[in-house]
Amino acid sequence: MSRLKGKVAVVTGGSRDIGHTIAIKLADEGAKVVVNYYNSESEANDTVAKIESMGQEAIAVKADVSKLEDIEHLKDRTVEAFGDNVDILVNNAGGLFARKTLQEFDENFFDLLIGVNFKSVVFVTQVFEPLMEKGAAIVNLSSQAARDGGGGGSALYSASKGAVSTFTRAMSKELGPKGIRVNAVCPGLIATKFHDDFTKNEVRDRVASGTPLRREGLAEEVADLVAYLASDEASFITGNNIDINGGLAFS
Repeated sequence: MSRLKGKVAVVTGGSRDIGHTIAIKLADEGAKVVVNYYNSESEANDTVAKIESMGQEAIAVKADVSKLEDIEHLKDRTVEAFGDNVDILVNNAGGLFARKTLQEFDENFFDLLIGVNFKSVVFVTQVFEPLMEKGAAIVNLSSQAARDGGGGGSALYSASKGAVSTFTRAMSKELGPKGIRVNAVCPGLIATKFHDDFTKNEVRDRVASGTPLRREGLAEEVADLVAYLASDEASFITGNNIDINGGLAFS
């Protein structure tokens, strides 16, 4: 497939799990891909190597996307490699880091969660939007947790993803007249290292069995949805938070 042939895509947090799979999918669809990472250098380089083995172009760029200075560096490296036009921006960077209740988290943890999950989306969008023209697409990664408050100890994560969902709607209105579409994908239980680290097996089994499809989702299924939203096939879709959770919750 070549729905995205010749387009330039930036994927924050693109070295691991869903971000890695999104980067590979966009490249497979023909895009040149900027793979942003912070701690996962080897994984980012592996992602780039895999894309290059497919005959596509990619670069890995280290940047803490919760910091404006680093975001500017990410933009500069993108322009240096692929020119001053970005067609696709995927705000994927995020994390839970630890499960903490209201009485367990402190100001530093608050700043970390909000910075990585929401501040990054705001300022990456602000910095890259001037490089985007009519027909460009922004896809944010929200979460089912934005809808239902998440599991135990994930209040800040859930709230930050709720902010992403609302920001998505607001940006669709603000950037729509410029011809830029803005949507969000809201995954439920997806089989990734995220849940390996933070969700007990018995909880995963219970949630998966509670979906109409009786299973966890796959990162590839999320990537397929992101690629569709980034393509011209979704040219009249904007301002949506699209659930991908096996039917566990829906609008």
